[in-house]
Amino acid sequence: MTRRLPSTPPVLPGFSYVHVLGSGGFADVFLYEQSMPRRQVAVKVLLSEVVNDQVRQMFQAEANLMAQLSSHPSILTVYQASVSSDGRPYLVMEYCSATLTTRYRADPLPVSEVLQIGVKIASAVETAHRAGVLHRDIKPSNILMTAYGHPVLSDFGIAATLGEAETTEAVGLSIPWSAPEVLQDDVSGSVASEIWSLGATLYSLLAGRSPFEVPGTENTAAELMARISKARYEPIRRADVPERLELVLSRAMSRRPENRQRSVLDFIRELQAVEAELDLPQTPIEVAMDDWAIATAVDLEERTRISGANVVSAGTGRRTRKQAAARTMTVTPSSFGRSGSTGGADASGRAAADRRSRRLVWAMLAISVVVLGLAVTATIAIVRSTSSDIPTVSNIAGQASDGSVDFSWEDPGLRTGDNYVVSVTGGESSIQHDTSFRADAAGDVESVCITVTVTREGRTGTPSSEKCVAVEPAASP
Repeated sequence: MTRRLPSTPPVLPGFSYVHVLGSGGFADVFLYEQSMPRRQVAVKVLLSEVVNDQVRQMFQAEANLMAQLSSHPSILTVYQASVSSDGRPYLVMEYCSATLTTRYRADPLPVSEVLQIGVKIASAVETAHRAGVLHRDIKPSNILMTAYGHPVLSDFGIAATLGEAETTEAVGLSIPWSAPEVLQDDVSGSVASEIWSLGATLYSLLAGRSPFEVPGTENTAAELMARISKARYEPIRRADVPERLELVLSRAMSRRPENRQRSVLDFIRELQAVEAELDLPQTPIEVAMDDWAIATAVDLEERTRISGANVVSAGTGRRTRKQAAARTMTVTPSSFGRSGSTGGADASGRAAADRRSRRLVWAMLAISVVVLGLAVTATIAIVRSTSSDIPTVSNIAGQASDGSVDFSWEDPGLRTGDNYVVSVTGGESSIQHDTSFRADAAGDVESVCITVTVTREGRTGTPSSEKCVAVEPAASP
């Protein structure tokens, strides 16, 4: 297939053209140097032959979406958008010199870096979802690296709101990283399909190829779509990829959307659990607080802020009180009457000083109560945060039937975001939310044994006692 030549870069006031960065189906991206402030920027320019009302609206929507979301540290920053003198809309963006595409193809990324990229980019996607926006084109080439090595998500060109996605016709997609239901036109995008794309993207960074690409073959679009529709997860052939990470990715790329993680935030938590298992520093989640949380924090700060002379410094309370009292009791010449008589003024001054002293004492007592209460609260918070608060599963029941064993247990008190890790002795583990699990008992096995562990915020609790169920040998034909 012949690749088209880039279009002519437009003349943009305040910008000097440098060279071409890349070309796509609808636009070219050029490197420009901005005059003031002086910096290099990437400018995305629509092709004149594709510009129509619909494309112009899409481009405007992309500019608005990225501008609203680009304050996120893992979303590409948009500086401005306009229309060039020859009628082509353009977008001025942060310039990132590196992409992951060529890098992972040449040399798959280390597990620790993939986990870090996964948490950061998934945080960007979760932030977009909370704003009601689907990206709909998550893939390695849309993850750029800043000059400081921070991954950022770019190209919201075919993004849609969560409400519109059920009815909006897909205007473009990247087959290797698209979910089966998207390729089959069941839906143009959803939270579940975004989770699939995130899992497929991380798989690619680890494997050096897209998940359903077969090395040494042509891998046509039709062949890829046929493989993705079956969604048979092929394990990554790397000794350093832990089993738990394989489980996270295989679950994210389940053929049935309901079997995937319930939210991108759940997906992030599971990646953090892998980091904890590998004794890696946990990558922080980059999701902004809700408005009510910010308001509560501000209100709380205002309630506990003490101004003026009534400030008690921890560890120097006695000296501060004395200094405050001294300041209160000081009588200056301006306190005296103009007649020069000091008797009445002195008595009234002492009375006023006594009243101020009593008010000061009561203020100090109130402050002490507040400080003591905060100290007790902080102590409780520290004890809670350092104590083992992850519940343990107990009383697992099991029943064998027809080549499988059905296990079940009672919810020990899971919170939102918690998961169960079900480990089958001599087999694989599974991460899930349900309180039941079916294990395969085919073959010559005499019993099937499992343990169940609760994970919370990247931490792992105490495993349950092992539960074993005897399996009846298959009857001879």
